[in-house]
Amino acid sequence: MVYETIAFALFALITVGCSLGVVLVRDIWHSALLLGGALLSVAVHYVMLQAEFLAAMQILVYVGGVLILITFAVMLTRINPEVSRT
Repeated sequence: MVYETIAFALFALITVGCSLGVVLVRDIWHSALLLGGALLSVAVHYVMLQAEFLAAMQILVYVGGVLILITFAVMLTRINPEVSRT
């Protein structure tokens, strides 16, 4: 029982820390990576609650889908400073 409480507290701190990092970090790429960390730690909470299907859907839909979409949006809309000067 003590190990479960320690694991819950650890992943709760990871979730809160990554969520704060998403809001406070200025670089959008690092923000997307922190969002992935927060969503993965929420999936761990689902596993701890014995909801494995929700954990799998959390990983597949949110971490897999949303973060890939954010990554492509960042890569496609990034402005190259050398090109914009001319």
